[in-house]
Formats: sequence, C-alpha cells, structure tokens
Amino acid sequence: IQQVFKQLFYMINAVTLNNLLLRKDVCSWSMGMQLRFNVSQLEEWLHGKNLQQSGAAQTLEPLIQAAQLLQLKKKTSEDAEAICSLCTSLTTQQIVKILNLYTPVNEFEERVTVAFIRNIQKQLQERNDPPQLLLDFKHTFPVLFPFNPSSITMDSIHLPASLNLDFLNKV
Repeated sequence: IQQVFKQLFYMINAVTLNNLLLRKDVCSWSMGMQLRFNVSQLEEWLHGKNLQQSGAAQTLEPLIQAAQLLQLKKKTSEDAEAICSLCTSLTTQQIVKILNLYTPVNEFEERVTVAFIRNIQKQLQERNDPPQLLLDFKHTFPVLFPFNPSSITMDSIHLPASLNLDFLNKV
C-alpha cells in the first residue's frame, strides 16, 4: 500500500509541476498559496492514514518548493540567495522557467526582472542539474517485496515425480 501511494503521489507531483512549468496563467502568488494548501492537505491525509513512512510526502518536495518559489519575494540579492538555498529539489532550468512565467495578478505584485533571473542563474551555475525541464510522469519506482522466511524446512518438502525434477537431490 505504501509503495502504491508513493507512486501515486509522484505522479500527482509530476503532472502538477509540468503544468506549472508550461502554463503562464498558473504562475502567480495566489496559485502558489493554493498549491501549498492543497499539498498540505495531501500531507495531512498521509499522516491520518499512517503512511508518512511510505516516502509519498518526499515525492511532493519539488511541488512544495515550486509553490514556495511563487510566494517568495523576488527583488533583492538576498531574495535570490533564499531562493537558491530553498529550491534544492528543482533544477536551475525549472527555477528560471517559473520565474520567467511568473505573472502578477494584482497591482501589489511586480514581474520578475531579467537582472534578478540572471542573478539566480549565476548563483546556480555550479549545480550539476540534469538538462530536462519537465518531470517524467511515467517514471515508476521499483516494487519491493519484503523477505519473509518460511518455517518449512527444505528436507520436509516432498516433490512429486510428475514434476520431472529428477535432477534435484536432497543434501
């Protein structure tokens, strides 16, 4: 059950983050607030179902960071440093794309300046990020089956002759 929810939450993360990276209309402060609220609801649900050890919440980390990125101030070099230290699960390309798509919804917000984005790129240039922008939502985690040893010993097993396993010898 834990592995199923980890996979499901990864797919939620990938599809949502990919939509965020491709749609200008959802890159705003208010959408960052809504995303963060929705993700916290998912985290609370996991906690309520005692699934916090499943790794499902960790798969949502890029989405959480993208929501926080939308909510942070984006003006000074201190803001740039805060973004760089906060967004460790997002690639440089994803951070820059979100900042480029950021759209103010009201008069209190401003567009992200080109100088600010260049400052972010300069600070993140030493990162060794993969070149892909979008997440692979078809990625599947390996299924792990726990080993449960049997109480039956090998010398107590009887193999019927009809199986044609004559090459097996009891030791």
